[in-house]
Amino acid sequence: MKINHDTLGDEKPLKIRWVMVILAFLATVLNYVHRLSFNYLSADGELRELIPDDAFGYIGTAFFIAYMLSNAFSGLAIDKLGTRLGYALCMAFWTTAALVHAFAITPFQFGLVRFFLGLGEAGNWPAAIKLISEWFPPHERSTASGIFNSGSALGAIIAPPLVAFLGINYGWQSTFIILGITGYLWLAAFWFTYYTPERATKEARARIIPPMKLFKTRFLRMFTLSKFFMDPIWYFVTFWIGRYLADVHGWDMAKIGWYAVIPFLIADVGNLIGGYFTQFIIKKRVPIPKARKIAVGIAGALMCLPLLLAPFIVVSPMSALILFGVSGFGYTAYTANSLAFPADVVPKSATASVWGLACVGTGLGGALFQALSGVTVKTYSAVYSYTTAYDILFIGFGIAGLIGLLIMLFFMGPLKKNEELHRYVETDK
Repeated sequence: MKINHDTLGDEKPLKIRWVMVILAFLATVLNYVHRLSFNYLSADGELRELIPDDAFGYIGTAFFIAYMLSNAFSGLAIDKLGTRLGYALCMAFWTTAALVHAFAITPFQFGLVRFFLGLGEAGNWPAAIKLISEWFPPHERSTASGIFNSGSALGAIIAPPLVAFLGINYGWQSTFIILGITGYLWLAAFWFTYYTPERATKEARARIIPPMKLFKTRFLRMFTLSKFFMDPIWYFVTFWIGRYLADVHGWDMAKIGWYAVIPFLIADVGNLIGGYFTQFIIKKRVPIPKARKIAVGIAGALMCLPLLLAPFIVVSPMSALILFGVSGFGYTAYTANSLAFPADVVPKSATASVWGLACVGTGLGGALFQALSGVTVKTYSAVYSYTTAYDILFIGFGIAGLIGLLIMLFFMGPLKKNEELHRYVETDK
């Protein structure tokens, strides 16, 4: 069976494609460092006194409401503007919002700057997916997606010790300013490096498909619904792990900074193994649509089952960290494959739009589950204990993830080229 390579006038893809995916990887690292810095700085110390549990949940909701709204238009905007300009604008916007955290002093103000952070950060994934669809052939896309998305786990690995070090030594305001500057450095490097390969230019600039036409497809509707249930699991792990370790196990900022990296070290491996596993079985002649579903099924089970078992198997802080890690491994392995879904189904001119629209489900689910998490922790910790409150969250997120996985496996349909959409972009109607 001959593999069809997407090339730049040659028989093989250009080697510079790996430079391009590394740029997306670094942007994703910064995305998560900026996103998580507030969560760790407010887990203990001065900011913890300003941000109670319910306010922390509502601030997370503000971020995800913005994330949802941004996903509704950021993918379409990136498809229209192109990868270079679209990606650059997203980074500039969220980096500025991250830096302005330094000037907030009340829960409302933090909610406002987190809202603007969410508006900008949502564009990272549609832009990176468009980059990959332009530079990588189909059989490499899950691996390339795993590489760039591993930046989310690496960012989550870097954030705890980096934020703890900066926060303890320089204060939380200076921490936000220092981290914000790094985003502007990436922006300069990307702007003077990135270009769209010649052969992909025509496809990437082809006729734009209206969002409502995309939403009429079973693929996008079910993909969006599945992400409503599945993606909030990762945000539970990344947003709440610092507070969990402080509330249940009594850890301070310094200890959290050193040990909270463990789950994300485990999770980061999932990006690479999840992506490469699919590429491996495709080489063994498993059809691409079936290979994606097999990989997602295995990864989804690894994501959900540890959470369902958590109340019965977590007996120490280390066992909790490993459990978070296994669940995170499942999530990143699932994501490495789901990031390749749009390019498998829709034209290149719609890949960013489809991912952005599907992530409306992510934002809506994140907003709802973050608010519920904050209320749950505050209510049940007061009546029973923090351990009981978090056990309820473990089980709830495990059930939600299984619902999303079933939708993806059995209701989304086959992951194959949508002929109607491809015909649409090829016509002049």
